[in-house]
Amino acid sequence: MRQLALAGMLLTLLHVPAVLAAAGPASSVAGLVARDDSDALRSQGPKILPEMVALYTTGDTEQRTRIANLLYRLAWKSPEAAKALMRDVHTQDVGLRIAVQYALGRVSDQPAVVDVLLHNMTDDPNPVFRDKAACALAYDQIHLSEAEKVRLYEGLIGALASEEPQVRSIAIQALQIHTGQTKGFLPIAPPEKRRESIARWQRWLAEYKANL
Repeated sequence: MRQLALAGMLLTLLHVPAVLAAAGPASSVAGLVARDDSDALRSQGPKILPEMVALYTTGDTEQRTRIANLLYRLAWKSPEAAKALMRDVHTQDVGLRIAVQYALGRVSDQPAVVDVLLHNMTDDPNPVFRDKAACALAYDQIHLSEAEKVRLYEGLIGALASEEPQVRSIAIQALQIHTGQTKGFLPIAPPEKRRESIARWQRWLAEYKANL
């Protein structure tokens, strides 16, 4: 009986590598995601993105937030990741929304990403979401070409005319971060002064386009 038990144990041990091999990268990626280990994920390369997107799509709010933050840190362009993140770009969960807004520009150069972030910056009723969308537009549009930035600049310059003081303030901050300029725009200046500054920004944009 003891010999049979020993033989059974040996068979089990012999099958362990096969079981691990069958589990393969799936369990590895899921485990690294659970540990929030962006360095180990990066070492595996962009080939793991489809699995990360699948884990995001099937995960709860906590897991989606974690994966959005990992995608932000990895900064690999991925239309599939952008599509998955866009489903949560209007969520009212604060942590998930902020993580998604930050991650989108670091996985995509799609015009739809710029558009939705501009919309969140100008029209969302929550000032926190407006502010964080502006941060994403200012710092995280890392895959945009100079020509693709036209859409971004047009939206930010348009936001300078907002009736909402916070929107004017965050729009000029984002423009200053991108260009190093303010064109004399002050969010709390009288309307006529603001219009003069906006006109200068519009002339700048026309010159920017002409030089592309």
